[in-house]
Amino acid sequence: MDERTDPATARSYGAPPASREIVHPPAVRRRRRVLPALVVLALIAGAILWAHPWGRGPAKGPPPVPPQPVSVATAATGNMPVILNALGTVTPFNTVTVMTQINGQLMSVGFKEGQMVQKGQFLAQIDPRPYQIALEQAEGQLAHDTGLLHQAQSDLARYERLRAQNSIAEQQVTDQQFLVQQYQGTVKTDQAAIDNDKLNLAYCHITAPITGRVGLLQVDPGNYVQTSNTSGIVVITELDPISVIFTLPQTDIAAVTAAMQSNPALPVTLYDSTNTQKLATGTLYAMDNQINVSTGTVQLRASFANPENALFPNEFVNVDLLVDTLKNAVLVPSAAIQRGAPGTFVYVVKPDGTVAIQKVTLGPSNASNTAIISGLSVGTKVVTDGADRLHPGAKVNIVAPGAAPAAAGAAKPKPQP
Repeated sequence: MDERTDPATARSYGAPPASREIVHPPAVRRRRRVLPALVVLALIAGAILWAHPWGRGPAKGPPPVPPQPVSVATAATGNMPVILNALGTVTPFNTVTVMTQINGQLMSVGFKEGQMVQKGQFLAQIDPRPYQIALEQAEGQLAHDTGLLHQAQSDLARYERLRAQNSIAEQQVTDQQFLVQQYQGTVKTDQAAIDNDKLNLAYCHITAPITGRVGLLQVDPGNYVQTSNTSGIVVITELDPISVIFTLPQTDIAAVTAAMQSNPALPVTLYDSTNTQKLATGTLYAMDNQINVSTGTVQLRASFANPENALFPNEFVNVDLLVDTLKNAVLVPSAAIQRGAPGTFVYVVKPDGTVAIQKVTLGPSNASNTAIISGLSVGTKVVTDGADRLHPGAKVNIVAPGAAPAAAGAAKPKPQP
């Protein structure tokens, strides 16, 4: 060995001490290279064992799903009314704007705003004095012209006697005849003027043309009213009987027409705007003779007795028009009807306690029941509550309607020892 490389003799040559390099034997170096490879292989093997089913022990399936709590109903037979629903407006049969037919000062009114008035009842008084004076003038003119007529008739009679004696010219007799006719016409004109003045005097005393309720006064006493005033004095609205105008789509016209042929007075029921309170029951009065081309609907009018004034003009109401009744129809609660990918269907409860989807064809319905045209037989149990948690083949647990079923999968309380 070279002395310069020997650590023991390095100092004798004055060389600086060097860091010692540890030299391992070849066997040790091989073990140090193999050990990381073994660790990597172990990790790979562990991952394979974990990923493979037989590496995780015996397989465990999903926990069993407990029966779903549901409420059911049994399909039964019954009569289902065929009702057409619409929105309507309460409309009086008669609404009259009381207007003056002459010009003059409004002297007084004989009603209170909002009160009921009868046909012929006094409403208002126009100052009659100008028309009374005009009547007296017309009567004086008639008396004057009547006197002239009588004088002309007397002269005509005398001329005719003289003509018979050939004591007067024929032309004079003829002229007198024409004069009598002129006076007769004048007298008729005077009589017409008298009748017109009497009519004006009658117009001064205004009475109710219909029975109904008066609205708010449009002009106060003391004002000068004219025939050109379009607002009138007051408006009278007939309340009993009263009508409701509503619209139906043109697709319902055939059903209504067929029903009117067998029963012209079809029953009509009214409900309030919230469709909860029944207001009145009446009959169909008339159907319009043409379709509104802009909306594709037709207007109808129904008549109602309104002694208590429950129906108010221009009020919006819900209208139910009965056009037919299905006899012995298969009925199920409307809550049982489901809609989805299969179309319209119900969940049917099978004898083994599972449910199945049954497609059905719907008929008319009301607030509680729906008629089934096809797809369901009488006596079949259908799910009415809890259908949102079901699927074909699901187990169900029937509970009483209205009960609060426990949530599916909830832990049951342990029995006390």
